[in-house]
Amino acid sequence: MRKSVLLALLLAPALAAAQETTLRVVSAFGENTQYVKNLEPFIQKLNAEGKGRLQLNFIGGPKAMPPFEVGNAVRTGVVDVAMTTGAFYTNIMPEADALKLTQIPGPELRRNGAVDLINRIWNEKANMQYLGRVIDYTPFHLYLTKKIDKPDLTGLKIRITPVYREFFQALGATVMQTAPGEVYTALERGVVDGYGWPINGIFDFNWNEKTKFRVDPGFYNAEVSLVMNLDKWKSLPQASRDLLMRHVIVHEAANDSWKKVNEEDTRRQAQSGIQVITFDAATAKQYYDKAYEVAWASAIKASPQYGPQMRKLFSK
Repeated sequence: MRKSVLLALLLAPALAAAQETTLRVVSAFGENTQYVKNLEPFIQKLNAEGKGRLQLNFIGGPKAMPPFEVGNAVRTGVVDVAMTTGAFYTNIMPEADALKLTQIPGPELRRNGAVDLINRIWNEKANMQYLGRVIDYTPFHLYLTKKIDKPDLTGLKIRITPVYREFFQALGATVMQTAPGEVYTALERGVVDGYGWPINGIFDFNWNEKTKFRVDPGFYNAEVSLVMNLDKWKSLPQASRDLLMRHVIVHEAANDSWKKVNEEDTRRQAQSGIQVITFDAATAKQYYDKAYEVAWASAIKASPQYGPQMRKLFSK
């Protein structure tokens, strides 16, 4: 009897270690960005509570994996979890780009059934489990090196991601897609005359040094979320799933902290000399409404099955 107790005590640490699951995590955004800095406390808190059960191992950002390859890496299980934006994996499923069109905050999307719909689509089409949103309350803007006096981008070359491709094209722009790490050089060499990006984050890449104007109002809602390989999600014990989701939901509920980040970046942009281009009230409304009109038309065309459902649940 004593021998069996002793053996159990000796084996306990090994058994605990064997039961601990470590998830490989990557980011589509650089380690120096505010996005990653905001994720670090989430990882630390989860790892502290999950010791012996569940751990997150942050591998890195674009230096570890190109941003536009992250979605497929999650789908195929090369990595387990990624912090990315739907715009970066539209090559897998067009519905991913519609996440930018949410006009209500993450917690409400859980309550109204939108997250359930997202997971039905993500499970089916991308072998992914959508965990939750880590960026919210953050509009996109058009940034320029040349001044415009009306929402007409004819003759201008604008760097894009799929987020605002159709919108900027509808305004007459010539568009080109690049990874964030290539934008500074493109601006410096005059390869592009501007770019789309959220209200925060341009200082992470020093783009403020080459940016002269920001167009207001902002449009859409910057979406950065955590997604997970579906097979890996299913393999987790229920207790580990519950632990992971509890931390995700707490983190998501605190996303209003981005409002302060946005206010600070707006102030810094003004201090750095970036001038704001505004239109009269009627033109500004047309500009804003056109952004959504173009995007939803594209989303519904690409996904006639799910596009209308997403619009109903994502909109105010």
